[in-house]
Amino acid sequence: MRTIKKFPDTIAIILVIMVIFIGLTWIVPAGEYQREVIDGREMIIPDSFSSVDPNPQGIGAFLTAPIKGFISAAFVIGFVFLVGGAFSVLNETGAINSGLFSIIKFARKNPQYKNYIVPGVTALFSLAGATFGMSEEILVFILITIPLSTALGYDALVGAAIPIIGTGVGFAGAFTNPFTVGIAQSIAQVPIFGGMEYRLFVWVVMTGIACIVLARYARKIEKNPKKSLMYGISEEFSSELSGDEMPQLTLRRKIILFALLAAILFLVYGVNELDWYINEIAALFLGLSIVAAVIYQMSLQRSIDAFVNGAKEMMKAALVIGLAKGLLVIAQDGKIIDSMLNGVALMAADYPRYISAELMFLFQCALNFFIPSGSGQAALTMPIMAPLSDVLGISREIAVLAFQMGDGLTNIIVPTSGVTMGALAIANVPYDRWFKWAFPLVLILMLAGMLLILPPLYLFTW
Repeated sequence: MRTIKKFPDTIAIILVIMVIFIGLTWIVPAGEYQREVIDGREMIIPDSFSSVDPNPQGIGAFLTAPIKGFISAAFVIGFVFLVGGAFSVLNETGAINSGLFSIIKFARKNPQYKNYIVPGVTALFSLAGATFGMSEEILVFILITIPLSTALGYDALVGAAIPIIGTGVGFAGAFTNPFTVGIAQSIAQVPIFGGMEYRLFVWVVMTGIACIVLARYARKIEKNPKKSLMYGISEEFSSELSGDEMPQLTLRRKIILFALLAAILFLVYGVNELDWYINEIAALFLGLSIVAAVIYQMSLQRSIDAFVNGAKEMMKAALVIGLAKGLLVIAQDGKIIDSMLNGVALMAADYPRYISAELMFLFQCALNFFIPSGSGQAALTMPIMAPLSDVLGISREIAVLAFQMGDGLTNIIVPTSGVTMGALAIANVPYDRWFKWAFPLVLILMLAGMLLILPPLYLFTW
């Protein structure tokens, strides 16, 4: 009998990449831009790049990068543990499963609507990414989309793709995202959220492509489960909504679901109007779990046990997020990020403006491997790309568009994205299976992005 070789675990992949990063610090010349703090934000000073003494990393960096990554990602890791525990309390009430089963029963009674569930929910996640910048929050909703997907007859990959792909294309076509478009436009000194009409068009195109591809894959595996990339892999979520005896949607469970909906709406309001972030969102769902336990009349010990078990299930996701942050620590300590940024700035200046615009986009895609944070990448690159676009005769808005598309699209597959890798870890989707499915989609979206950069260059003045 032939032995099937198992692809390395996600943590093993990150450790290998960490070694590669250390090697790059010995090869790529070290350099730094001077920086200044403006309105509380650290920004690069254009034309200030200079070579510095190399700082190659070694075995010490390899051993200390994980703990530094955990320190850097402490908020997100704490968020994952608390929200995982909170959702475990919600799951203990049976409210989510009963609500999902109601959707499934509706889809079974009205099969003409079933095919619209996956693209519809994906579009909602995309809208959330495009407007208020949903990112880390998908680690909350992955606990809902996975059982929904498997119960509809799809696989865990579809359940993971709904929020990951949705928010990815949402960031790429963002029109009011304060963490990417807002920061980038303020640094580029163009009207905040200007050019919204064309960005809305970009969002529609990107979201449409993602929804079509995901819906086609879902229908394919529904017809033949053996075509699923997850075929043969145990999916722990698949059993949650299986069997003949399903939790009934009682009055108490309905109230809990309405409380969950109210919490989500309050989350949207808080992020947009009250500048909420990790602390406030974690507190919101912690409070929701307490309310749910009270409504369901769950005992204190049962509630605590459910919370602890939910937090335990987030352990691997927390490890992945911390190690992914450790990769960036090595690149920053090795002083190679600014060198690569300066290299692309010099290269783009030697080409016609349409090629330069495409190079700016491709560079943002590549840089996202090292800096998956949208706001961090904006603060790092826009002080250079904005004045560079002036020299090249390109609108600064195009530089912003190249940044936001590069940031959003490649975050879908880069293993340095703590959110993506954490979501895959929660869903138990191996990275190699995810990459095999998502990479062709990302290439299609990148081609669309390259085409979408061209109209503002020639068809209208932005």
